[in-house]
Amino acid sequence: MPGSKEPQYQKKPIVVNETAGTKFYCLCGLSENQPYCDGSHKGTNCSPVRVEIKEDRRVAYCGCRMSKELPFCDGTHTYL
Repeated sequence: MPGSKEPQYQKKPIVVNETAGTKFYCLCGLSENQPYCDGSHKGTNCSPVRVEIKEDRRVAYCGCRMSKELPFCDGTHTYL
């Protein structure tokens, strides 16, 4: 679990055809179900970000975890 694997960050967004509803975005980078939380943050100081998707749409989630618009990509990865 946490501590036994490295966080998974990437310098590009995670693009998903999202359905309407409540989602929990992984902020720790440890989830094996990116970009969604699978509980791997337990024992860390991270918590998932709750996201309300109002309608089915294409979403670009932040892969580098540095966006000022978390959980959505704002292009910050291009400066890393």
